[in-house]
Amino acid sequence: MNATPPAPHPAPHPDPRTPAVLYPLQPDHPDLVAPFASLVQRTGARRLWLCQSFKAEPHQVLAHLAGMGHSTPVGTSVTLLPLRHPYEAALQARSLALVTGQPVVAGFGIGNPGFVSGLTGSPYASPRTAVRDYLTSVRALLDGETVAHEGPYHQMHGGLLPLDHAPVEVGAGVLRPGMARTAGEVADVAITWMTPPSYVEGTLLPALDAGAQGRPARPRIATAVHVALARPGRDPRRLALAAAGTHLQVPHYADMLRRAGVLVDPHDPTGTADALLAGQVVVTGTAREIAEALDGYRRAGVDELMLNPSGVLLTEGVHAAVADLEEILAACDSILPRPRQDAAA
Repeated sequence: MNATPPAPHPAPHPDPRTPAVLYPLQPDHPDLVAPFASLVQRTGARRLWLCQSFKAEPHQVLAHLAGMGHSTPVGTSVTLLPLRHPYEAALQARSLALVTGQPVVAGFGIGNPGFVSGLTGSPYASPRTAVRDYLTSVRALLDGETVAHEGPYHQMHGGLLPLDHAPVEVGAGVLRPGMARTAGEVADVAITWMTPPSYVEGTLLPALDAGAQGRPARPRIATAVHVALARPGRDPRRLALAAAGTHLQVPHYADMLRRAGVLVDPHDPTGTADALLAGQVVVTGTAREIAEALDGYRRAGVDELMLNPSGVLLTEGVHAAVADLEEILAACDSILPRPRQDAAA
């Protein structure tokens, strides 16, 4: 493997300011995701992201959608390290780039300690080391290198067979500054979830920069943002709580929100909902108001926005969620600065 830190691998796109779309649930069938893939195609959204799923496996869902004709840039946010060896992870990621013919972000995260223990026998003693070693091996394999690695969490001796495919970026799930520093060292993309813009700018971005010392550039930041249009009969607090869901009970999410100044209390759902809305963890309003709030995420340093409609999806279904996303994407497009036209043209 390379002795010097590699440059992050950029994924080309005609307008990187355009948001991406996230299907945030574990699908029972690829057909449930197809309306989101169709939305990406007809609106020019940046990418279709899927989460880890223990129902229909995300790589297979995305490959199935490509076979249906929904060939779009895609990403995984995030698949879990204990499920597959780095060799298999690299093989799956480049296979997806091959069958879609589109850029892929292969995002990885560690999962909670109980999940890791259930698969490996014990939690990772150093999650940061586990992520660093894993992403380093995956990136090297995708770059066509022969990997020789002996570490506490995986062993790897060999390489992938040569294959031409669309670009693959390697991403790390990031919530707190320690993992941000690790992502800064080895990732192409830092993938964050429920991280307010002030927290991205004031906490995660400096840590990414510190980790990226010696690299040509820090990793891109891709952030999933809960969104829901204000419509008659909708209760924004109910949508906020539905969107955040069980994440509020997960210790590392609760700790991140506390660090970000978003005070969540399982015994005070109304106060928790208000905090999520005030902190822009869940963004509501008109389509234009949401677009302007998302522009604040960009100004805070986010390079790729993932629009997450889970509150609406869970309470009103697929079609309502897609309708929201379509309006928000159109509003985002309307406020993007336009290139200045040459008067002589």
